[in-house]
Amino acid sequence: MEAREISGSFFQRCRSSMGGVINVSVLVTVLLGVCSQALEMSVGKIHTLEVVNGSSALMPCTYASCIGIKNLYFNWTYNRTETLVEGVVPMEGVEAHVSVWNERVDFVGSSRTNNVSIILRNITFDDQGDYICYGKNPKEKGRNHSAILTLIVVDQLREVDNTLTTIITSVVGGVIGLLILIMILKSVILLILRKRAEKNKECLVSSGNDNTENGLSGSKADNKATPKA
Repeated sequence: MEAREISGSFFQRCRSSMGGVINVSVLVTVLLGVCSQALEMSVGKIHTLEVVNGSSALMPCTYASCIGIKNLYFNWTYNRTETLVEGVVPMEGVEAHVSVWNERVDFVGSSRTNNVSIILRNITFDDQGDYICYGKNPKEKGRNHSAILTLIVVDQLREVDNTLTTIITSVVGGVIGLLILIMILKSVILLILRKRAEKNKECLVSSGNDNTENGLSGSKADNKATPKA
């Protein structure tokens, strides 16, 4: 009886707070919606990678899931036509079973860091294009996600204009130098003032001693009354 009263009061409070009858399906949808995009594949904040012809490039990709993974399938494809790497991560902390389908590709990921990154070696201009990191987690009822990294191949990397950085560094260095100079000058001035104060004090003391020796005692003697005959 008490359990019924408690559950009844709970749903009554929910009805009153929502302003009507509770729609259970809507409530469930809202709760599940918190994790609707559970699986995420990410290539980082920068989605364009510029590399020099003939060099190698690390293509990063990490995965994340708010409800965990089980038999996570992933692959890397080039321009959605050529599969470079594919594999399965059985569960969290267990290393993936990986198949590499391109001789210039090395798999460097690890399930310990949720990492499925690859390295592409001996890059040529023909390697330019989109590299897609794809993942599918059966634990999430077929939800999947992919991230795209665009590779640009150049003869040489563009020089970065550091003019603004140099100006800012110079200004900051100048301000710091000025502050240090002010602190040094302040210390020197305080030292000079202290020395002068000590010297003036010594002068006053010595001047008082001279006055006593040169007449103050004699003056007191002279002021005494002349003894009667």
